Amino acid sequence: MPVVVRPQDFNVEDLYIDLRPMLGRALYVKCEGFNFAGSVKLKAAVEMVEEAERRGELRPDSILVESSSGNLGVALSIVASNKGYRFVCVTDLRCNHATRRIMETLGTRVHVVTEPDDEGGFLGARLRHVRELLDSDDRYVWPNQYANPNNWRAHYRRTAPAIARQFPDLDVLFVGAGTTGTLMGCARFFRKHRPWVTLVAVDAHGSVTFGQQPRTRLIPGLGTSVRPPIVNKSMLDDVVHVSEADTVSACHRLARAGFLLGGSTGTVVAGACRWLAGNRAGTSTTAVTISPDLGERYLDSIYHEDWLAEHFGEVDLERAQLDAGSLPAPSPAWAQSMAMVGRLSELAGVGPGKARPAD
Repeated sequence: MPVVVRPQDFNVEDLYIDLRPMLGRALYVKCEGFNFAGSVKLKAAVEMVEEAERRGELRPDSILVESSSGNLGVALSIVASNKGYRFVCVTDLRCNHATRRIMETLGTRVHVVTEPDDEGGFLGARLRHVRELLDSDDRYVWPNQYANPNNWRAHYRRTAPAIARQFPDLDVLFVGAGTTGTLMGCARFFRKHRPWVTLVAVDAHGSVTFGQQPRTRLIPGLGTSVRPPIVNKSMLDDVVHVSEADTVSACHRLARAGFLLGGSTGTVVAGACRWLAGNRAGTSTTAVTISPDLGERYLDSIYHEDWLAEHFGEVDLERAQLDAGSLPAPSPAWAQSMAMVGRLSELAGVGPGKARPAD
């Protein structure tokens, strides 16, 4: 039985979901939501903060500041609280209400940007506010997850080796692209140690990371409106872009099998299904993808019938395509179950969210 003193010392590294009963092929989902931060971002938060401490950049009176749409903000809140640092998280309207409440409960001051930059969108506005804070007081320290090499090093040292140990016969690895820390850490590891593994990035439609034109996105997690400096496309074999309708469909289909997972997971599973159907159909390919977080923080959005109706209209989850032909459609009882989710959300004080612009 693990016994920990610090919350950041606990993380489940070896839990996978086998999707063969749903897909008829070997696609394994590495679950990263089982730690005190609830997401894969805890690894990067620890790595960035502890490296700043080793360099002497953090002092007892320092104030951490970071831009985040959610998960890294929670992870840094936990690390900062445990280490005794103050923390300001700069987010925007897209951040889930539950995520904001978690950060505030942990002692974080949350600043919500409400107006986007003309060119950089909400992410650009968040970064501008971070720089204003840095200019206003030299106690502020910015880890800068978008450019900090310790973001990808956390996954080079931990996430990728864990996958390699579990799957010595791995053929394809699918990784979602947000700040690209997880993506680039895994890509660098497998390029060095197992260069034959095919590396596929999964991104959201409307993200500029791999050259698409920016457009409003509602689901936090993957995608950017400012290209992350740490991304290196030359290390990747392919990129798949997934629509938010397919993200929603994948999330609900997984939920109907009992797996309540976050929006980024729906995106990477949908992207993996499409890529495998188009590139490895009929083969015995062993493929892995990474689930960054669980689904409870999305009860007021992806899993709320009113939010879906407001932003996607009549989403027909029975007919939404994942281009795999094998993920089971939700049962006919889907409408009743969604009504129950809505009622549970209301009882918990979580109402349907408003439109959340792209980061």
